[in-house]
Amino acid sequence: MRGCGGLELGQEYRAGWSYSQGVQPVKSPNELYAHAIALEREAAERYAEFARRMDDLGNAAAAEVFTSLARLEEEHLRTLLERTQEVAVPEFRDEQYAWLDAGAPETTARELVFRLLTARQALEIALRAESRAQTFFEKVMLTADDPALRALAREMAAEEGEHIALVEQLLQRTPQPGLDSQVIFER
Repeated sequence: MRGCGGLELGQEYRAGWSYSQGVQPVKSPNELYAHAIALEREAAERYAEFARRMDDLGNAAAAEVFTSLARLEEEHLRTLLERTQEVAVPEFRDEQYAWLDAGAPETTARELVFRLLTARQALEIALRAESRAQTFFEKVMLTADDPALRALAREMAAEEGEHIALVEQLLQRTPQPGLDSQVIFER
């Protein structure tokens, strides 16, 4: 049986995905929903942040793309929250799902990243995050004993696959800009 990313049940999954570090194996749909909610929340927040940054740079087209992606993630988040209204869902630390860093948003490193961030780089960050999310769901799909949990993980991995395809299309249309020293030394 093939997974969403081309993996087969029982086949080894890709190494290097961060969402599993320090996380016990997912044993129930409720736990999977908790992870999915945290992943979608982080994605929605990051896409909105990228949109604001692109708007600040005067890149209206990129800002609109990231605004649309943020809305898509917010819609997925709302759907997950509606599905789990009457369900006991565990809570996880948000920093475990951070795309950039787990520090406070006002840290110097974070500010430097956003000062230098281009639309293409933001899309590359998004692609890595969406890929890690898909791999997480694929791992659950491949390792879960419960058929309902496997089916739910397969559904979530497929949704992440759609996000990956969309971000890849956007990357193909987004040129790689040269380094602008004026942005680096801006006060």
